[in-house]
Amino acid sequence: MNESEFSVESVIANKSIQIKSGKMAKQANGSITLQVGNTIILATACMSKQPKEGIDFLPLTVEYTEKMYSAGKIPGGFFKREARPSTDETLIARLVDRPLRPSFPKGFHNDIQVIINVISHDPAVVTEPLTLIAASAALSVSDIPFNGPIGAVNVGYINNTFVFNPTADELSNSDLNLTIAGTKDAILMVEASANELTEEQLITAILDGHDYIKQSITLQEELQSKTKKEKITLPEPAKELKEYETKITEFLGNKISNGLTESNNKQEVEDTLKTIENNVNETFINDEKDNESIVSNVFNKIKKDQIRQTILEKRIRVDGRKPNEIRSIASEVSVLPSVHGSALFTRGETQSLGAITLGTNTDEMIVDGLGETKRKKYFFHYNFPPYSVGEVGMIRTSRRELGHGALAQKALEAVLPDLEKDFPYTLRIVSEILESNGSSSMASVCSGSLALMDCGVPIKAPVSGIAMGLLLDGDDYIILSDIQGLEDHYGDMDFKVAGTEKGITALQLDIKISGLSEKILKESLNQAKEGRLSILNKMKEVISRPNENLSENAPKIHTLSVNPDKVGTIIGSGGKMIRKLEEESGATITINDNNKGEVLIFSPNQTNLDKALKYITLLIKDPEVGETFTGKVTKTVAFGAFIEIAPGKEGLLHISKISSDHVKKVEDHLNVGDTINVKIAAIDNQNRINLERNKETAVETQI
Repeated sequence: MNESEFSVESVIANKSIQIKSGKMAKQANGSITLQVGNTIILATACMSKQPKEGIDFLPLTVEYTEKMYSAGKIPGGFFKREARPSTDETLIARLVDRPLRPSFPKGFHNDIQVIINVISHDPAVVTEPLTLIAASAALSVSDIPFNGPIGAVNVGYINNTFVFNPTADELSNSDLNLTIAGTKDAILMVEASANELTEEQLITAILDGHDYIKQSITLQEELQSKTKKEKITLPEPAKELKEYETKITEFLGNKISNGLTESNNKQEVEDTLKTIENNVNETFINDEKDNESIVSNVFNKIKKDQIRQTILEKRIRVDGRKPNEIRSIASEVSVLPSVHGSALFTRGETQSLGAITLGTNTDEMIVDGLGETKRKKYFFHYNFPPYSVGEVGMIRTSRRELGHGALAQKALEAVLPDLEKDFPYTLRIVSEILESNGSSSMASVCSGSLALMDCGVPIKAPVSGIAMGLLLDGDDYIILSDIQGLEDHYGDMDFKVAGTEKGITALQLDIKISGLSEKILKESLNQAKEGRLSILNKMKEVISRPNENLSENAPKIHTLSVNPDKVGTIIGSGGKMIRKLEEESGATITINDNNKGEVLIFSPNQTNLDKALKYITLLIKDPEVGETFTGKVTKTVAFGAFIEIAPGKEGLLHISKISSDHVKKVEDHLNVGDTINVKIAAIDNQNRINLERNKETAVETQI
């Protein structure tokens, strides 16, 4: 190791973490490698030379890539190289972005790009918390202004015990998958899926996990002290900014506060604020350099401050609600006649249309990542078209849509039946956001839950969700239930909580301040419980439990257990028999590759399902002497006719058995395609079947 290379190492939650700097990617403003087990993560941070003009936000981008070579794999696709990020990569990039964003100084507008690459992969290591630590460490050893470091930890709940930084195998058997990020003093970000845990259990997990966050921060501070790289100095706000702020504040007076309380809906609020902004622009914009962007930025700052102050002082929200009051709720089910299950959930000016589609294992999602290729039987897609907010825009799946869909997916997963054994369907849920004024992801949870029950999916319990907000000014704060768009935009917290009457199934916390205290965290969760149970009761007024029967439009599935030795009979030579069965019955048949003889029959209706089930039953049943059948003539020969008595099974009806009268020629009595009632007269030691005529009612073997 040369003089410019530095390394620190510590054991945190029984995992050895090593962070190195000065060896790789040295031209970046900051770069490190982080290693746990055989997983190595390279994180870099770069900053533009000059700030971006005319903006009032932080231009931060986070990119996360799992290099396929890290697991000894070659990427799929025509070009055989890593292309656009996968859904999981996008979600992890968002996970890193969320706690980093509030950790930069106010007024810092340089472009910042954080790139995180997994360059060596250990299947036992959970990477999510490590990517957060790596990104923070890269920023900490750089000259980029950063109010860090921040730390992270993953928490599981296994056999009624919290496990910190569990292995991937441990996490797969956990009732909790919780990732927390924070500073030494407070929590910055929470992301969790849970199996109906209580608020108290989640609070314990977060607070206990904070101790491990502090340890990872101490490790980064040790590295930072070794590198000794000075942060750049941010320029003081221009004097003219303060002058404009004073003048515009005097000009506005109480116009914003009065305008908010006099408006009745989202559009009126937006129109009122736009009118006020136009008045400011007409008064203060001139031909001086940068004047327009200065006036715009100053107005936006004053607008934010006054909106916040109005809510904090009056304890009344923009739409007149009390802090813990929920907007009006309306729910409907079976709104789409041809869909397997559907629901329309409306809360205030936010509306979600939920749709359920059931499919077979051929519809499973194939996910190819660093580990083994996975097949997913359940997925949730969230769509946020521009018309939902009255705008014109591109139609594409954004990072935000992927994130909201993933959160709603977690929220409902805990209540789903076992999709392998108890309910062997592939399940797709879609939420179409038709109208939005805040908390559309939680509206998606509600519409998805209603649609599942409408479809007849046997969920354990209905799920509702709520988004909580916060306005904090020193020691004064107000926690808001069911936040709308303006409260989200100008507030300090977006805390989404979903769950059943029994407990929490998903959490997501994002804040715009330097951290969240234990007191506010507890109050927020308790107030959220009150709100989501209120929403749940409203939903139950429409439908409180799954319909007993699947929707008539839903496909039918039947799992048949057969002797594993009979699987080959069902498939036939080269798949000939199973193809014939599918063609003639109109059903889809798949064989589970678990060597247990599980046959899955999937059909668009019950009639076709019954046909396929009957066909398979006849196919695998060993014939017995004395059994009667209605068979079909498949071939005639001089000495008799071959009769198909069951799929793939034929017997010989000797010419002497065709009629009680003398038969000179078989074709005078039977031709290919004719049906005839026969009985098994004998089965020889080579399993050849000899038949005789039967005039009694026989088993129907044709489908």
